Amino acid sequence: MSLQIIDLVASQETYVDQTAEILWRAFKDRSPAWPTISAARREVLDSLAPERVSRVMIHDTAGVVGWIGGIPQYDGHVWELHPLVVAENWRRRGIGRALVSDLERIIARRGALTLWAGSDDENFETSLSGVDLYDDLPSRLREVRAWGQHPLGFYLRLGFRIVGVMPDANGRGKPDIYLAKRIG
Repeated sequence: MSLQIIDLVASQETYVDQTAEILWRAFKDRSPAWPTISAARREVLDSLAPERVSRVMIHDTAGVVGWIGGIPQYDGHVWELHPLVVAENWRRRGIGRALVSDLERIIARRGALTLWAGSDDENFETSLSGVDLYDDLPSRLREVRAWGQHPLGFYLRLGFRIVGVMPDANGRGKPDIYLAKRIG
């Protein structure tokens, strides 16, 4: 089995289509972010802008099994990790970790100091959902927990820390959790 991480480029139509399919499948029952395969394909194509980073993990026979994107902000000092997705039957094999590590290496060379990610809780899978976050947010942040398929634990294991929360970002009681880590 051979896995490698490469730049995703528009001329690789098969990889672009496979990436869109993975993105759409991963979120279709969890989030309205990419409600159609064409919306997912637009997201993939948008990631190919010259200032951005778009990398895929490919398997020699399975094709694309994971994708990560990076968007520069604050004159390149801060980068947003957007998005990160691994094909369902390839999860829990270190692919997400490898993609994040690869992105960190690339953006460090470009002068990044911080990598951040938003981790929406649209499905009530953290202790920050379904509650009034305007009522004593600091204590809720000290005791945050996640369950189900929410990726909070994954990000924390990679060294990210919660740096903020946007209450009701996805509807009442459905926050966006902001995580960040220092690069380099």
